[in-house]
Amino acid sequence: MPVDIEARVISNTRLSADYNVIALAAPEIASVANPGQFVMVKPGRGYDPMLRRPFSVFEILRADGRIVGLSILSKRVGTTTGLLFDAREGDTVACLGPLGRPFTVVEPPKEAWMVAGGVGLAPFATLAEALLAAGTKTTLFYGARSGCELFYLDWFKSRGVTLALATEDGSVGDKGRISIPLTRSLEAARPGSAMVYACGPEPMLEAVAQLASRYEQPCEVSVEQVMGCGMGGCYSCVIAVRTDTGPHYVRSCLAGPVFDGEELVWH
Repeated sequence: MPVDIEARVISNTRLSADYNVIALAAPEIASVANPGQFVMVKPGRGYDPMLRRPFSVFEILRADGRIVGLSILSKRVGTTTGLLFDAREGDTVACLGPLGRPFTVVEPPKEAWMVAGGVGLAPFATLAEALLAAGTKTTLFYGARSGCELFYLDWFKSRGVTLALATEDGSVGDKGRISIPLTRSLEAARPGSAMVYACGPEPMLEAVAQLASRYEQPCEVSVEQVMGCGMGGCYSCVIAVRTDTGPHYVRSCLAGPVFDGEELVWH
């Protein structure tokens, strides 16, 4: 069952003029969270924002061998993310979780390929740790507009994750979309030899799911739907999935946010 707590801000690390990682003292949530799950958070005590917003659990934080909290990766684009960007140590954030369906953690001999676009990196720190603990060879395909928006590269590399990068301006890695290095790897791989995981903008998710299907690799995608409650009560996050009788709408906060890439009806 999800836990609802007032989480103290442990630290707030600004990665750029808009991106930050905020660490929250929420061991009750972090100790039971699985890769791909999320939390609903609301900073401040006023009515702006009125509702909580969903964020993937980024890191599970430990100290002296104990789980002490979790972190979330955020980009400042609105009221909630603006407050998170400006949060100070000691502030409190309402935090509900863990919520949602997690990723499937594959084991050898299958490889794991994580495909991230922008803040779509968020669920992959916890997933990478779970995969590496299982002994699974793991690659992060990470794309952004420029090299200055590629974060935590040393973190992943130091843990044994192989990096495949792409930037739209060509400043780091392949010039263009992350589908370029992904396609190169798919062409060289045996069918069914890798699990493809993806998180990012919907057009990217659709492209990755279609590529994985074309090259006969299983694929799980984490969708970024707008959520009002995170627990299935408001129906703001419905998404279409395929059934034998046609499209059927499900609540992504309950049935997801992780879905089989071939299960979704892409628009």
